[in-house]
Amino acid sequence: MDLIWQGLAKGVKLLLSGDPEIYEIAFLTLRVSGLATLVSLVLGVPAGLFLAVKQFRFRRALVGAVNTAMGLPPTVVGLWVAIFLWRSGPLGALGLMYTPAAMVIAQALIATPVVTGFTMASVQQLDPKLPRQILALGASPLQFWWLVMRECRFGLLAAVMAGFGAVISEVGASMAVGGNVRHYTRVLTTAIVLEVNKGNFDVAVALSFILMALAYVVTFALTAVQQRHRRYVV
Repeated sequence: MDLIWQGLAKGVKLLLSGDPEIYEIAFLTLRVSGLATLVSLVLGVPAGLFLAVKQFRFRRALVGAVNTAMGLPPTVVGLWVAIFLWRSGPLGALGLMYTPAAMVIAQALIATPVVTGFTMASVQQLDPKLPRQILALGASPLQFWWLVMRECRFGLLAAVMAGFGAVISEVGASMAVGGNVRHYTRVLTTAIVLEVNKGNFDVAVALSFILMALAYVVTFALTAVQQRHRRYVV
């Protein structure tokens, strides 16, 4: 327990003292995870909507693949992204290995199946007759998808939170493709691993509190938006 309190006190001290490296790591963590979540929304929401509404051959196999990918180990994702981004890899000419961009790519691949799965589940909770009713009213394709998204907006916000939570807490992929380079690719999770390996457990605990606080602030903001217009029946 003493170690926990020491870590909490050190974390508060680091923040209040304005330690530039701590803020640099925290802001990079937020930027990388935020961009990865945004990319996963651009890819995952349309995919989830499509899989939830459309019927086609091999749909079940594709849904099964999405559900399996929701549990992919980040280390595995990092390994495959690294293979493609190495100098000898298919995308090696881009020079993205050990850069924040590589971390965004890896984290986006982790979050996209999560966002897709949550989106698909939220749409499937709607009345099955609703899509047909929307089309019967003469809605254009754009209006159709907009109205479906509006009806399942609470589930979509849950998808955002789940995707963000999946990437801000991962370490394996970030370490594999980012390399934990100081002042360049070091984020809170990789910094925690580094401090544990160095035996600086109080600093590691302090960084863990900062990471949890950062995740809570972002998730709380999304939760506030999600619950703002929710109606409760007593």
